[in-house]
Amino acid sequence: MVETVPAALDPDHHADVAGGWLRAAVFGAMDGLVSNIALIAGVGGAAVAPRTVVLTGVAGLVAGAISMALGEYTSVRTSNEQIQAEVAKERRELEKHPDAEAAELAAIWEGRGLPPELALEVARSLARDPREALRVHAQEELGVDPDEVPSPWVAAGSSFVCFAVGALVPVLPYLFGATVLWPALVAGGFGLFTAGAVVARFTGRPWWRSGLRQLVLGSGAAAATYLIGMWIS
Repeated sequence: MVETVPAALDPDHHADVAGGWLRAAVFGAMDGLVSNIALIAGVGGAAVAPRTVVLTGVAGLVAGAISMALGEYTSVRTSNEQIQAEVAKERRELEKHPDAEAAELAAIWEGRGLPPELALEVARSLARDPREALRVHAQEELGVDPDEVPSPWVAAGSSFVCFAVGALVPVLPYLFGATVLWPALVAGGFGLFTAGAVVARFTGRPWWRSGLRQLVLGSGAAAATYLIGMWIS
């Protein structure tokens, strides 16, 4: 008989929501799909040569992937530096005013229903371990865990790769010899629906609803740029 471990006792029963890669990957893939589908639709709406559409799509892929990676790296790095500054401030406060900080932590727990005496006793006991005290104070006062900040390199890498893959999808039909716009739009629509369905695996939402939502949003962007392309041409 195989013994099962209760979910609450299994350290891996929750998904990693602090690693920084999922948000960047999802944002990169969706942005790559939507932006390049819309870009190709806009150029295709102007009835230009297929070679021009390919050039536009590849340029959009490269420029967008680099921009996304740099943006994610800078965003996560800046956020981490802000967290480090606030944690350093909290460390100094714990060193200079340990009793006041313990009372502040106890007050937070009291607000959540813990008896005042017990809350203060636990807070004072926690202060005996400076590292753990800093971690708990950061979590309770700042809402962050200083030991689990996302990596800017992971965010940048996942964003770059996923944007490039997403942006490549609507270009593929032209690379395989298509000379009209509709195969690229079909490929892009399939990519949008698939990406939305894959995301549902991490969110627990119905896959078809998530896929349909992304398809509708991306189709709206493509329709807008296509009409603009037709109007300008």
